[in-house]
Amino acid sequence: MKNLIRIILFVGIIFMAGCGQSNENKGNNEDNNADLTPVTFALDWTPNTNHTGIYVAKEKGYFEEQGLDVEILLPGEVGVNQLLAAERADFGISYQEGLTQARSEGLPLVSIAAVLQHNTAGYASPVEKGITSPKDFEGKKFGAYGSDLEKAMMKTLMENDNADVEEVDYITTGDSDFFVAVERDVDFSLVFYGWTGIEAELRGVDLNMVYLADFSDELDYYTPIIATSEEMISTDPELVKAFTHAAVKGYEFAVEHPEDAAQILIDHVPDLDPDLVKRSQDWISPRYQDDADQFGTQEQERWQKFADFLLEYEIIDEPVDIEQAFTNEFLPKK
Repeated sequence: MKNLIRIILFVGIIFMAGCGQSNENKGNNEDNNADLTPVTFALDWTPNTNHTGIYVAKEKGYFEEQGLDVEILLPGEVGVNQLLAAERADFGISYQEGLTQARSEGLPLVSIAAVLQHNTAGYASPVEKGITSPKDFEGKKFGAYGSDLEKAMMKTLMENDNADVEEVDYITTGDSDFFVAVERDVDFSLVFYGWTGIEAELRGVDLNMVYLADFSDELDYYTPIIATSEEMISTDPELVKAFTHAAVKGYEFAVEHPEDAAQILIDHVPDLDPDLVKRSQDWISPRYQDDADQFGTQEQERWQKFADFLLEYEIIDEPVDIEQAFTNEFLPKK
């Protein structure tokens, strides 16, 4: 396993020579930013409303107030966790499920803030499929990525609803477009409502949603999260604090001003559908903080429950020290 990790990191460093292109125009700003500390932030996916707070913090000058010049890296051939572990990015968007697995494999990553307080992922299906609970998955075709974690999650939900996971027909669709897949190949698939669900609304497609968190406490994990490395925390905790404070301020702005925040994202990423961004931002802004005392906070119990779940289903081979996997230390004191 250690050799595999070394290979992954080595490949990641090679690929970074040709990936991680930023959508920010740095050429005209180099002189202005000469006194700022350069910081790289890696996105997990095409820019979307999970990332709005970062773009707000950059646009509104919150990073500069903290002495930082943040470069936003678009996703490339190498995943965020590998970039952070290889010190090819300072911070990035990750997920509790991926970070927990990474730590079990020896990658020393740490979550420093939750972007969404509760898991908004769920199984989506056109209403005519009649899928309103895990029991209804029986006899249906599921559009799967093909991971063991995916099967474990479905098994948990279905057992909690007295249903048999063996009655589900798995069809590997990978990254296929959800709308094409449910029209042509499958009955339902796992999506994040804040983007794909909102797109369905704009398309006039009525969906039923079976949310993971509604049927299983252990699957109400934090997704997405803002992550960094143990090395970054150890060598420059003040930088981590500065970055976190600015990012939190950006997301707090998006909570209070969703329309303005959406426009900032649109201005920075003009290829995005403006209607989708605005509708998505309206939906997701209240869910950034949700019922938490402040944006970004994380609970040890929820990290532990999900780690135990991964261990029970043998998604990870060894227990993970949860106290090392996340921290609220760098969040602003309220």
